Amino acid sequence: MATINLTQSDFETTVGEGIVFVDFWAEWGGPGKQFGPVFEAASDKHPDVTFAKVDTDAEQGIAGAFQITSIPTLMAFREGVLVFSQPGALPASALDKVIEAVNGLDMNDVRRQMAEKQAE
Repeated sequence: MATINLTQSDFETTVGEGIVFVDFWAEWGGPGKQFGPVFEAASDKHPDVTFAKVDTDAEQGIAGAFQITSIPTLMAFREGVLVFSQPGALPASALDKVIEAVNGLDMNDVRRQMAEKQAE
């Protein structure tokens, strides 16, 4: 599956469903350009996962909401919950491990842990 470009109008809807990996990038970011082909290859390898890109220059509202300060920054959402966030380009093998870890999450346990943290 090819990557999709996210905008302010479709961001919430997209990350609210299933597993979504988001690459926050900018045209001027060298490491982000190097990560692009790795991200694209992962999208072909994992058709059950949505791979999306946010151009931080064009979508400053989204970048600001997530306090993006490094390009690239990779985030993973599962069922609308942010479950992974890391600045910097990952090698393909590390990205595969993150995808497997996110896929294997017990979302009931994740939500329980979030509720416990909020109650503190």
